[in-house]
Amino acid sequence: MKSGYLLALAAVLPCLAPAPAPAQPQYPIMDRVAQRVIQKYQNSSCAELAMQRGQRAAGTHGEMEERFVAMLRSDPQMRQAFLNRVAGPIANKLFECGMIP
Repeated sequence: MKSGYLLALAAVLPCLAPAPAPAQPQYPIMDRVAQRVIQKYQNSSCAELAMQRGQRAAGTHGEMEERFVAMLRSDPQMRQAFLNRVAGPIANKLFECGMIP
């Protein structure tokens, strides 16, 4: 009889455990930058992307870009997370525009 109660209790306990809290993003700044990069490519026309290709950002925007690139160079895990997030959308847009084979 006792073993039946123990078995029932063992089956119910996992259901009573609190749900885990949602995971906090590991790199919140990188997430915001990645989302902006993805939106830039998705919202730009092929002609705009062709004109911007090879140009560097100027002014404050250029300085922020350089600091972010330095962060990516110094943190391989952040760089991997960033590239995993943006590579697909960028590659798809460039393919649609005929900028990559």
